[in-house]
Amino acid sequence: MTIRIMLLAALLMGSTGLAHAAEPIEGNWKTASGETAAIARCGPAFCVTLKTGKYAGRQIGKMSGEAGTYEGEITDPAADKTYSGSGTVTGNSLRMKGCVLSIFCKSQTWSRL
Repeated sequence: MTIRIMLLAALLMGSTGLAHAAEPIEGNWKTASGETAAIARCGPAFCVTLKTGKYAGRQIGKMSGEAGTYEGEITDPAADKTYSGSGTVTGNSLRMKGCVLSIFCKSQTWSRL
């Protein structure tokens, strides 16, 4: 599995919780690999959809959280595997950490577009 895919797996998915206005996660984000991911509300959660790159248009996850802190899972579209982790929004940065078995973790920072 490439580092890019492992880092992409750092995004998160969940089923409950609403974001508060303090640190909104909604919007377009430039990933560490240079692709664009859009995060938008879908029901009570936030859906993550790739907008550019090989998997453009594919929904790869859902996240939940509040006040800039999010938890959940995301699917690596190349390997079709799901990972868990956490993310924190600070201003125009989204710092994500993805883990396999809660032991092997990688992180990256995405920038708001």
